[in-house]
Amino acid sequence: MGGRPDEVRAPEDWLTEVEKERAARFLYEHDRASFVAAHLLVRLCAAAVLETDPAGLTLLQVCDLHGPGHGRPYLEQAPELGVSFSHTRGYVCAAAGPGKVGVDAERVRPGPLDTMLADRVLTPRERALVTGNDELMRHWTRKEALIKRGELTLDRLGDGGDDLTGRHLLEWSAGPDIRVAVVTDAPAGRAPIPELGGDG
Repeated sequence: MGGRPDEVRAPEDWLTEVEKERAARFLYEHDRASFVAAHLLVRLCAAAVLETDPAGLTLLQVCDLHGPGHGRPYLEQAPELGVSFSHTRGYVCAAAGPGKVGVDAERVRPGPLDTMLADRVLTPRERALVTGNDELMRHWTRKEALIKRGELTLDRLGDGGDDLTGRHLLEWSAGPDIRVAVVTDAPAGRAPIPELGGDG
């Protein structure tokens, strides 16, 4: 699922105290809105897979280094379900499904190819083929999705991530400058953001 933050019409009281505390730290309202919308959207997405009420889902993240609110997300009620979410200014997306799931959304920078970024994150084979920022962001989102699956690290972007054998890739564009990639274990498809009835 993906869309503008304002298209995610779900109540903020679904958020845990940790999520609310993290949301309150954002300096700019649009960044806070994107963070909140992504955290709500992943619940909506997971609820669609689980055929359950999203209000009853608790999203958790725990990182050994940074503590609660960081690290790979999971649902307290369904820890075996893979979930992932991403947000960039003006766009949020989420994915849920069996096995490992990773999703990333990025804005395409205007202008000529960002060669410094391309040299750092692309394998030599990829670098030889990429000539513009649109292609660069397509590779970048795939690699970020792999990082979220736990299969790649930021310091190894230039060494791998170009072979998706055994995985499923779903990509789309949101407007002229946002690219999205989802990497899953099972075939995936896009679903609309659900309209919630009543108060949310």
